[in-house]
Amino acid sequence: MHGINEKCGIAGVYGHPEAANLVYLCLYALQHRGQESAGIASWDGREIHMVKRMGLVADIFDKNTLSFLTGAIAIGHNRYSTTGESTLKNAQPLFVNFKYGELAIAHNGNLVNARAIRSRLESEGAIFQSNMDTEVLVHLISRAPYDNFIDSLNYALRQLKGAFSLLLLREDELIAVRDPWGFRPLVLGMLKDAYVIASETCALDLIDAVYVRDIKPGEVFRISKRGVESWFPFEEARLHQCIFEYIYFARPDSVVFGKEVYPIRYNFGKALAKESSCEADIVIPVPDSGIVAALGYSKESGIPFEMGLIRNHYVGRTFIEPKDSVRHFGVRVKLNPVRSVLEGKRVVVIDDSIVRGTTSMKIVKMIRSAGAKEVHMKISSPPITHSCFYGIDTPTRRELIASSHTVEEIRKYITADSLQYLSLEGMIEATGYTLDDHPFCLACFTGEYPVRE
Repeated sequence: MHGINEKCGIAGVYGHPEAANLVYLCLYALQHRGQESAGIASWDGREIHMVKRMGLVADIFDKNTLSFLTGAIAIGHNRYSTTGESTLKNAQPLFVNFKYGELAIAHNGNLVNARAIRSRLESEGAIFQSNMDTEVLVHLISRAPYDNFIDSLNYALRQLKGAFSLLLLREDELIAVRDPWGFRPLVLGMLKDAYVIASETCALDLIDAVYVRDIKPGEVFRISKRGVESWFPFEEARLHQCIFEYIYFARPDSVVFGKEVYPIRYNFGKALAKESSCEADIVIPVPDSGIVAALGYSKESGIPFEMGLIRNHYVGRTFIEPKDSVRHFGVRVKLNPVRSVLEGKRVVVIDDSIVRGTTSMKIVKMIRSAGAKEVHMKISSPPITHSCFYGIDTPTRRELIASSHTVEEIRKYITADSLQYLSLEGMIEATGYTLDDHPFCLACFTGEYPVRE
């Protein structure tokens, strides 16, 4: 829909006889974070079993595949490719058998120095099996000047720059890692005596696990037969949590970075109403990501909330658009206007972002075709002017319409009667912080990249 796509979702379970089944359910709850491929690896006490395929979680796993994934420890991954091609060889978890035995890794994020590390390793004779930046970690571990896995892991982790929330499965242990900048979320829960780790708390909710805390930025959290151990191998760094988790990526029923997503998204809408009020008859969201912000806008402005656009939830990522003479169907495949709601009305449309502008233009024209008198587009985040290098699949900067066009130029392009974005300050304050004291990465809005190669 938006031209910005989810990162990935990861989940792990330790100490439950149906670990793989629970991971499957967690991945189902995290399907919004990636729809290209999914995989689960389990440890049965002797070896690692794994199933990974292209497609959605529910299409990949059934009773037969899950019965193959035996053992009390498992990790899983939903993939949306941010580095590497969308092919099975790049699906995760990544599995290797090397000097420390069998190892499976699930990674959410993007390493900004992966290309440089890979080039150096290849010049030293390393052979890579995929295009994933995750694979450099395995080579760094195997080449570390130590004779045990944990020291080698710490050595490898300290060389990584960028966003990485990791789950590692090996020989009766589950290890979770979060980068010192805290770009990507990772939470810890308990299901009776079993440990559950996942990208978002909505995964814990589905299996009735109790949220305990976040895996801390810079923390390595290890669960084994010896119990729980935790340490911090990185130099202390300033937090740069991805604010797009609140704007778009995370499910509104999740707790992310220690705060509930729903009220923050609601506050975005309220702040937008305070900054950009206009005369209108109804407020409608672009579903689904605009719904909560639209509710907040409606509450603050007093303009009634309506569902003027209905989303088709059964359009997968593999839908093939018709060509040539019927290409004009466009965005109607996913959205359809409700004429009885829109006809003759002055409409405020709430969306979370504008990327290239083409989808927004189609939405505005669609609403006008349903009889709307006026269409006022309101965006619950600032203009996106720069690409992300930390695990969000944004287009190149020249494809981002706000990088080269003013708000008025964008308004004309999308053919709206008016266009307003939420200010940077308004967005930050809606999260409970201030512009001078906040823990977020704002690079896509400001071009100020906190971690470079």
